[in-house]
Amino acid sequence: MQTIISPSLLAADFMNLGSDIEMVNNSQADWFHLDIMDGVFVPNISYGLPVIEQINKIAKKPLDVHLMIVDPDRYIEAFKKAGADILTVHYEACTHLHRTIQNIHSHGMKAGVSLNPHTPISVLEEIITDIDVVLLMSVNPGFGGQSFIESTYNKVEKLAKLIKEKNTEVIIEIDGGVNLETGKKLIEAGADALVAGSFVFGAKDPNQTISDLKNL
Repeated sequence: MQTIISPSLLAADFMNLGSDIEMVNNSQADWFHLDIMDGVFVPNISYGLPVIEQINKIAKKPLDVHLMIVDPDRYIEAFKKAGADILTVHYEACTHLHRTIQNIHSHGMKAGVSLNPHTPISVLEEIITDIDVVLLMSVNPGFGGQSFIESTYNKVEKLAKLIKEKNTEVIIEIDGGVNLETGKKLIEAGADALVAGSFVFGAKDPNQTISDLKNL
């Protein structure tokens, strides 16, 4: 399977968001990555449901929605209505994670679980067979443009081993500090999907940058 590329619209030009969405539509990217921040679970506030509804009107690829918010269960149905295809919640924000995963699936979306850099892979042992995507944060969540945390490679290898041991199919997605160098090493470690924000939208030729990531 070729690597899934999910450009993060958090790094897009919000004065020209429509043109950036069309660029992703016409590129080799597979998903749109949408970071939802509430200013509580993470320090920043990003965009919310009205923006996603507008993105969904012109996006021609699945919306990969990453909730960096407290109490995500309150909003699962709302994000489905807004257009989310994949809904990822943070392990650290869910008191009853299995119930949350069931709720996401009941609304017809793929369910993802994200782990912060300090959270070990072992917390997923009892639930890995119920998940569609595991999103590993390779930076601390809340800000774009951070430096990649090197221990992520080992974490990817551990997750890939767990998935194999449980004989299940789960997409390993990485978010934070992804570029051509880190991307190549992540794929070698077992990653299936790469989120890239500032590396794509800050490039002179974002379309070519997406192609370069896709063909690592």
